[in-house]
Amino acid sequence: MTDHEPRHAGGVTEAAGRAFAAMFRALKLARPDRPIHPDGVGLDGVLTRTGDGGRSSGIDWLDARGVDPIEARFSRSVGLPQTLPDILGLALRITPSDGGTADVLFASTGWKVPGRFLLMPTLDAATAALTTLMPYRGRKGPVLLGLRTVSLPSGSLASGEWVLGLYWARPAGPWRQCGELRLRAAPIPSDTRLRFNPLENQLPGARTYAWTRRLRERSYRAAQRPAPAAVVKQAQKKASTEMATVSKTFLTPPADVWNVIADGWLYSGWVVGASRIRDVDASWPATDAVLHHSVGAWPLLINDKTKVTASDPGKSIELIARGWPLGEAKVVITLEPLETGCKVSLAEDAVKGPGLLIPKFIRDPLISVRNKETLNRLELMASGGAGN
Repeated sequence: MTDHEPRHAGGVTEAAGRAFAAMFRALKLARPDRPIHPDGVGLDGVLTRTGDGGRSSGIDWLDARGVDPIEARFSRSVGLPQTLPDILGLALRITPSDGGTADVLFASTGWKVPGRFLLMPTLDAATAALTTLMPYRGRKGPVLLGLRTVSLPSGSLASGEWVLGLYWARPAGPWRQCGELRLRAAPIPSDTRLRFNPLENQLPGARTYAWTRRLRERSYRAAQRPAPAAVVKQAQKKASTEMATVSKTFLTPPADVWNVIADGWLYSGWVVGASRIRDVDASWPATDAVLHHSVGAWPLLINDKTKVTASDPGKSIELIARGWPLGEAKVVITLEPLETGCKVSLAEDAVKGPGLLIPKFIRDPLISVRNKETLNRLELMASGGAGN
């Protein structure tokens, strides 16, 4: 594997790279933000490198001892239901001690040859083999990286550490352990907005083969390029129509309604089911801001949180509202200005947990009844000047 390829080989990888990019552009019509690996969980951790042990990979960073902080994202490639096998992905952002950042992407594959070069859907992260699939170019030739789980919390990542062994191998050689990765759910166990690019953020002492760059570069650009506004709007409209949606015309202007939404401490005053507010991020209602609430009636209260996943001030807000053990719901509120007042729409549906077990034809009417009362309360608070 060198950069001195036959001309026809370069043409093949160039054509394949263009085909992958076209596929990603098509997927973005349905998933404008992330065409693959649409949902994930953010993780923090450390990587302890144990050095070469007398067997050098030829990648300086990998062969040296050290400890590096890690930001990571674990996800399922296609986004299939949890009960179905999917290609697992683990993206790492490494901050080496000498500065800069390096991104490494792992996917579920086989562990032996030729399986280590084939994507493999799986159900269980505990038994999955995760590799970089394509090799890095070190001083001594091509190097694959791999991860295998050592231990995984029995409940969720919020309850303990996910420990994985780090390995390297030549394309057809044996795996050699060279470190240990420890990951834990980020302080807010939800998705991260980091975008990973191993072609731009490379490991110290490693390079990318020209053929792997031709295969991947256009796809990364297509996946991470912002989707046209019309596509985003259409996707949001589709998401809203698939959720239980109620609307109401308010006599108050959108700014007054937004003032209520923007004051997180007023949340329990208009959201049916929220009984009290325990804390609100100073950045609320900006994207990634979190509001800590309780649901239920005293003394049967459940403490959980709601997170902003998208925000267009004065126009719309998208939330993930949590209330475990009941589950999680996606909520989208939009404000449309009218000549007098505004039209407020509230769309909601369960996205995780027991709520999904309720058939949609039963779930939607229950959500709609509750949200009609939510809009009534929101209108009263906005007309009364709350939040001003």
